[in-house]
Amino acid sequence: MSVKLKNLIQKRFISSFNSSPVLFFSPGRINLIGEHTDYNNGFVLPAAIDKGIVLAVQKNDSLYCTVVAHDLDATYQFDLNSISPIQNGGWKNYIIGVVAEIQNYGKSLSGFNIVFGGNIPKGAGMSSSAALENSIVFGLNEIFELGLTKKEMIQISQRAEHNFAKVNCGIMDQFASMFGIKDYALLLDCKTMESKSTAIDFGNYQLLLINTNVKHSLTDSAYNDRREKCESIAKLLKKESLREVTKESLDSIKDRISGNTYQKGLYVIEENDRVLKTVKALESNNLEEVGNLLYQSHEGLQHQFNVSCEELDFLVDYTRNTNDVLGARMMGGGFGGCTINLIKTTAVVAFSEQVKNAYKKKFNLECSIYNIALSNGTHKLSIT
Repeated sequence: MSVKLKNLIQKRFISSFNSSPVLFFSPGRINLIGEHTDYNNGFVLPAAIDKGIVLAVQKNDSLYCTVVAHDLDATYQFDLNSISPIQNGGWKNYIIGVVAEIQNYGKSLSGFNIVFGGNIPKGAGMSSSAALENSIVFGLNEIFELGLTKKEMIQISQRAEHNFAKVNCGIMDQFASMFGIKDYALLLDCKTMESKSTAIDFGNYQLLLINTNVKHSLTDSAYNDRREKCESIAKLLKKESLREVTKESLDSIKDRISGNTYQKGLYVIEENDRVLKTVKALESNNLEEVGNLLYQSHEGLQHQFNVSCEELDFLVDYTRNTNDVLGARMMGGGFGGCTINLIKTTAVVAFSEQVKNAYKKKFNLECSIYNIALSNGTHKLSIT
């Protein structure tokens, strides 16, 4: 967490409202492996990171709320008694969505003031929306003493995303942001909401994110299409989700579904297995196997689930030319965003320069490089 960012948000609050706030940090997240498995009740392996949202909040003893988005230099005011989704409301819908879902949960609020800002790179697939939602619900739970558990808070965040932002997301992003543990990844069972912390010690290696800085326009329609195909397989087999479907049962209906649909179902089944294999490899410190599983995951996303793009494939393929990278894959929903790479620490500087030059030559576009560390989840900050 950036001390500079914390101090900036604290000062902005004091100058805006002439009072001292309570401060909170809510991290973004990476997902080591397990893509498009969360909404199929499968397994994922996310971790909170040291980039996120800093929130400053305090009561104001009225029914009106004022929110300052520091990074946008924008202010929004609303009445607690008249909240509804805003068409094309962007960040505002995350704020009022959380407030409305807290009220729907039967909790009472009075007016409050907020300033928030963050350092999660835009469009990088590190879940800035979940970090913002969690910071709001966690901060309001604290200052109004609402008594919500962390699991209740992430469910409120998820419902805000569904009902106000109109994104039918799984629970992984909110869970990782809320429950993250420094230097650990979380093996999350999205069916039972049970998790197991897995220590991350890459020794002479580290994680490096490379942002394509592209986001292709078919993301939403493609996401909905793939979700529908997964659900159609489960329905045909009379199962709740693909989590309950084995390769054998999928093969039993192979002649009743398209080859395209079959491959998407097979990918989810195989990706769930890769998540569990990755945890075992981490526990036995077999980093070469972790790298192999990352490459396998990308190949499935590229050729079976068909959510990659030329830019992502280029960055992953580029890593195959060096022994310093053990594995890489696209991270997130697809069609842009970041790749996640397991790379030798001593090679980071030279490799970063080389891949940036190669990417610029290929696409006439800059890619962005991010070093990240694994962080604790949403928490209260001390005042300085």
